[in-house]
Amino acid sequence: MFIPLHDRNPRILIARPWVTWGLIAACAAIFAVQLSLGLRGQERLVYGLGLIPATLVGDLHLNPELHLVAPVVTLVTYMFLHGGLLHLAGNMLFLWVFGDNIEDAMGHRRFVAFFLVGGVVAGLAQAVVEPGSRVPIIGASGAIAAVLGAYLVLHPRAKILVPIVIFPVYLPALVPLLFWIAFQIFAAMNDAGGGVAWWAHIGGFVAGAILIVPLRHNAIPLFGVSKLPGGLRLRKAWRKAWRRRDNPQDPTS
Repeated sequence: MFIPLHDRNPRILIARPWVTWGLIAACAAIFAVQLSLGLRGQERLVYGLGLIPATLVGDLHLNPELHLVAPVVTLVTYMFLHGGLLHLAGNMLFLWVFGDNIEDAMGHRRFVAFFLVGGVVAGLAQAVVEPGSRVPIIGASGAIAAVLGAYLVLHPRAKILVPIVIFPVYLPALVPLLFWIAFQIFAAMNDAGGGVAWWAHIGGFVAGAILIVPLRHNAIPLFGVSKLPGGLRLRKAWRKAWRRRDNPQDPTS
């Protein structure tokens, strides 16, 4: 649909997005463990820790050798497994580009909760729509979809660098993110399949767009409002970064 390469959106409240970096590192480390297990071990891990709708909301029971955790626990564990290097790289790229600003908007601890809740809602959405599915769902894309939904609500005017054909251009976040969610809805409604949990993406996106409103810091405005409200003392460097975003020609910044 689109590949985000970079965004022009300076952080305001935090110096480093430790949680975003930690999630990327955790997913990469777990993927390395997956690869080390061999095909048989990977299959057991995917069935044992992946989200299988029929075990979560249906009456399917896994064979004892595949049963690693209770089905409800897989609503969390499935987020940290990936089906291949491209699957992992694509998800982590989206998290790298968009995650730091959402972590910035709510702080480290709230962002952990936000990410996990977004992933849980995404998994539940897919399970409710396809309750009889016996295919394991894996990947962080549902939780990352929540990040995208939150980003759209907070920063619709932030510039995102995306390749158009072979030329990278900056577009307002509103354009690629609306295109992304529209594609998910179209694919889900037309039963595109392809091994993609479309409804998980939709559920995560909606959850993120809703949750960001109460979870964000009061100083972070909604919908890309250019002026920060009062009541917050920003570090000097961050104030300059914010001014540069709104007025790139400002010589004082």
